[in-house]
Amino acid sequence: MKPKLLTTLQTYNRSLFLSDLFAGISVAMVALPLSIAIAIASGAGPEKGLITAIVAGFLISALGGSRVQIGGPTGAFIVVVFGVIAEHGYDGLVLATFMAGIILLIAGFLRLGNLIRHVPEPVIDGFTIGIAVIIATSQLKDLLGLPLDKVPADFIAKLETLWGARDGLNLAALLIGLVTMILIVTLRRMAPRFPGLILAVAATSAVVALAQLPVDTIFSRYGALPSTLPMPAPPDLSAARIAELLPSAFVIAFLAGVESLLSAIVADRMSGGKHRPNAEVLAQGWANIGSSLFTGMPATGAIARTATNVNAGGKTPVAGLIHALTILVVMMVAAPLAGYLVMPALAGLLMITAWNMSEPHKWHNYLSMRRSDQLLLVLTLVLTVLADLTVAIGVGVALGLALRLRRREVQPPEWTPPER
Repeated sequence: MKPKLLTTLQTYNRSLFLSDLFAGISVAMVALPLSIAIAIASGAGPEKGLITAIVAGFLISALGGSRVQIGGPTGAFIVVVFGVIAEHGYDGLVLATFMAGIILLIAGFLRLGNLIRHVPEPVIDGFTIGIAVIIATSQLKDLLGLPLDKVPADFIAKLETLWGARDGLNLAALLIGLVTMILIVTLRRMAPRFPGLILAVAATSAVVALAQLPVDTIFSRYGALPSTLPMPAPPDLSAARIAELLPSAFVIAFLAGVESLLSAIVADRMSGGKHRPNAEVLAQGWANIGSSLFTGMPATGAIARTATNVNAGGKTPVAGLIHALTILVVMMVAAPLAGYLVMPALAGLLMITAWNMSEPHKWHNYLSMRRSDQLLLVLTLVLTVLADLTVAIGVGVALGLALRLRRREVQPPEWTPPER
């Protein structure tokens, strides 16, 4: 359960620091617009994404079990966070995040980090693709510049509302969103180690400001962003609120644990390291508690940002600490500039995020899966999109484990007689 930071500092030197410094600043430039976009898509204010990236990102790197893991708000939480805010208000989300942190601490102390391998892969793939579909459709309003004050959370009702508002299409907004997406993809291919996300979003936002295009910005919709972190304060811990939000807290804890450990596994493959799963789960617990105390959102290990950190040369958790501190400095010094970021550009950024979340490189593998696994994947996907993420995870895990037990009964292991 020992944090990797303590291990790496024993042999830390100037060369490692320089590598971590460049990587930390680079990944901060990726995390900055992404954190803002995720917060907005979740139904929260843009500043909540920055708070989460700073507080939770720092704690995940300081206490985590991976050398190169980068933590913060992620797209996987958008669906859950949006639903909790819509039903219970933002203070309800803060309490659910706090409770999820406690659940993760209990899981870490019970050494449950290794249980990730028991979650069926088709279930993970199914709800990940489902979340990607929901994220993409939730961004159509801003990408198309549709004049809608509110879009329903229900998937079918959302599509009907968007279709009904099609005559309000803003061509300038659509053009800005498409150009942003093209720039992100182009810069990623031409210079994968360069923080192209911030450059793409900043460039198209600058065009809107200079040409005075009729496109919504963060400032026009949310006002000026704060330049400091709020003072920490505990959430409302009344018994009625705790009972009401406990199911949401378990879903947040499950997602945080699964995504952080999957991200740590990916990081190990890229860096050649070996993470400590229980230390990582404990770090997620402390990070979510810390984020909630500062009115932040749920957080977990972010696969894309972790990969950016490794590709940029990050070697130790110090890179993650620098990433969080860099975002804090930007928030303190340049918060007014973030107000110029335009909504279609952020929507385009999340469209790319949703596409990457769906992992298109794995689609051809689904055709060669067992028929039962294919049905499990599709069922989890459909339930995620049309029903509820809690239902999708519960049904998917239960059915997946039942199928696994059935296969063991049908195909028992070969028996070898003992030697005499």
